[in-house]
Amino acid sequence: MTSEATRGLALDFAGQIAPAGCIDIRRFFGGSALVRNGAQFGFVMKGTLYLRVDEAMRAEFEADGSEPFSYRAAGREVTVRRYYAVPAHVIDDPALLHSYAERALHATPTPAIGSPTRSWPSPRLANA
Repeated sequence: MTSEATRGLALDFAGQIAPAGCIDIRRFFGGSALVRNGAQFGFVMKGTLYLRVDEAMRAEFEADGSEPFSYRAAGREVTVRRYYAVPAHVIDDPALLHSYAERALHATPTPAIGSPTRSWPSPRLANA
């Protein structure tokens, strides 16, 4: 799936979840991140929607047969248990998808207002 197609799918999911303009779509490695109020609560990767989960959502998704996000790096499989593939029956039900997206947003830490995005000094500032 091309990056344009992934972005289009992310925009489609965002439109189903919230009114237009409420969710930002940002590039995220080979996919597209779904971001609201600065917090990434989901992403689309290779045609699959993943949402951030808490313990209760993880149990529900696992009961539905969903898998956590995983990728290969340095010759090994890396599993990211914070994000799970959204079950097909959730994607097919707009009200349920909206509900799960809201739950994912609540499971996502929000960035502190005014906090720096980096913890190290900028080289330009360090040499000033």
